[in-house]
Amino acid sequence: MKKNLISVIILALLIVNIVLTAIMMFSVTGASKKTSALVDNIATVLNLELATSEEGEEAVSMADTETYSFAEPMTIPLKKSEGEDKDHYCIVSITLSINNKADGYKEYGSAESLATMEGLIKDEINSVFAQYTMEEARDNQETIKKEIIGRIQTMFESKFIYNVSFGDIMFG
Repeated sequence: MKKNLISVIILALLIVNIVLTAIMMFSVTGASKKTSALVDNIATVLNLELATSEEGEEAVSMADTETYSFAEPMTIPLKKSEGEDKDHYCIVSITLSINNKADGYKEYGSAESLATMEGLIKDEINSVFAQYTMEEARDNQETIKKEIIGRIQTMFESKFIYNVSFGDIMFG
């Protein structure tokens, strides 16, 4: 008789446990949905991108990425600050990130093809940097990168070059 009574008590506790677990799950799920909606609203207000890529473009995987680095660092003259006669320069190593699955890659994406176009690419980079004073260039590197990418993509009429990286950048 004692075994049956203990079995009935265990069964009752199991049923209570299942009911309490179900109640807890429903209450946590509701709170989780409300929290997610709140975070989405805050992100919308702050105009943040929740996606991994900018401006709706797909992120390029590392397997589809190739790089092209200019052999020599570029010495680029910068715009003079107001009231200053001294010339300022930027010395920067440039690396281009290339999507080998994008349109235009087969035509222009090879290292030989980019090497023949290197002068034109450097001219675009020079013209972007030349618009900035030393202080502006130091403070606005991401803006400069975006402008360079835009000009290069316009020049090639393709988006196979999707990123530019500055290495060993020095101002003087």
